[in-house]
Amino acid sequence: MDKYRSLHGLPELAGVATFAGAAGPGIGVQECVDRLKCFHYALQRTWQVLLTRIACEPIYELKMGYSYHAHLVAEHITLLRDRVAELRHPPLRLHRVPDQNLQVLFDEIRNAPDCGMLMEGLYRVALPALRESMKEYREDTNPLTDAPSLRLLRVILPELEEMIAWGEASCKALEETISDPHEDLQEWREELKGWLAAAGGLAATSEPVAAPNPRYSSKEFVYDSTPKRDERFPDPYNMGVHAEEFLHDSSFESRDKVFMMFFKRLREIDVPEMMASILYETVTGKGEEEGGKRPWGFYRDMTRQLWDEARHAMMGEVGFARSGVNWPATVRVNYTWSKGLNQQLTPRERHAVLWFIEQGLMSKTGKRFEWELGTDSGDAFSELIQDFDWADEVLHARIGREWYVKDFETTEAAAEYGNACWDKVVSEWEKWKEDGLTEHHNWWPDLYREVCKNRGEEPDPRVVAYDRSYAETRADLQKIEWDS
Repeated sequence: MDKYRSLHGLPELAGVATFAGAAGPGIGVQECVDRLKCFHYALQRTWQVLLTRIACEPIYELKMGYSYHAHLVAEHITLLRDRVAELRHPPLRLHRVPDQNLQVLFDEIRNAPDCGMLMEGLYRVALPALRESMKEYREDTNPLTDAPSLRLLRVILPELEEMIAWGEASCKALEETISDPHEDLQEWREELKGWLAAAGGLAATSEPVAAPNPRYSSKEFVYDSTPKRDERFPDPYNMGVHAEEFLHDSSFESRDKVFMMFFKRLREIDVPEMMASILYETVTGKGEEEGGKRPWGFYRDMTRQLWDEARHAMMGEVGFARSGVNWPATVRVNYTWSKGLNQQLTPRERHAVLWFIEQGLMSKTGKRFEWELGTDSGDAFSELIQDFDWADEVLHARIGREWYVKDFETTEAAAEYGNACWDKVVSEWEKWKEDGLTEHHNWWPDLYREVCKNRGEEPDPRVVAYDRSYAETRADLQKIEWDS
């Protein structure tokens, strides 16, 4: 080996390994598969844990972080599924639990009673253990024979590091602001590490030890799909400002309309809240009566869309922030859509409503119109976010065709069903007001006055006077004619 050299001193073995490294030992195919399946299981459970908290987590930043990480994890799961399939292993049997102690570990995290404990378990125990196990795999496998797996780890590990860093920063922030945490987090962390040790580590590469006693996993988990919001969303039942009517009123200027579009983007926070319920209830079997679990491609694509919708909400947030608008003081972002769909419809019906809306956004009154409006406003940022928002919605329409429309004989039948499902959702506009949940306050004049103040301009009385609510209409532009 010492005497052999590549020709002309060129890099050996395509750069993936040295001769010394490639000539050394490595783990065989079966052990590679066993470890990759453990990684897959940990990521699959992480994905599910994140889905359980997207709706019911009140803190907006955590809701957005969970949405992003669910997307990253879904992509990592896809890579591992494909790699295991390459290693002489059809059928994959990826549904099998590698070790019951690992199952309890993730059940404990999923069942944790508050966000502090969930964050502690997921971002300070489970994901760091996955990272270290992947690094161990990288050291143990042969860099030439298993080069495809190592390439996947070069994709996954940096994103995993990013997730852990976000989680660590979030845990520290929560510790500094929550004066009376629910439990002793150090004790909780050690218990979870005990479950890892009982499994012999995340990939069973160590000698197992005795397991601790379960704390929360002994009780049945109850999924909470009811949306919750933090103190920046003080009026979540407010339906007092009909954004679409304002945007499609040609008598108003585009440069004023962009602030209503920022509201519409920020309001998309409710789409991840609703989509998470579709995904979790379907993958765990609640939607069995509607056709059961779906192929993994369904979950991956829908999780991508969930993340896109979270990105759109943050685009609106940035739009307000860069304009100097204190949106929590003026804008009233509701959760009536996600709450109504999650509580009144089945997963399949929710998906039908989602697709129906996506179809409407592909019409002449939809995303192209909003991009043109952003362009016409003279605000480069508004044009930019609507450009990408439009592109995302085209992707979402394709996802809908792939995973919803083809279950129907015609597109028209799919649309009729979606429309009928949305009609089933009861919007108790008057009752919410009678019960004191909201006054359906028209917050638009206050927002517009703040915009004009920042511009150094006097408000236009006609714009200030805008006062249309959702009392009798939906937000899908039913009155606007679609392209045929």
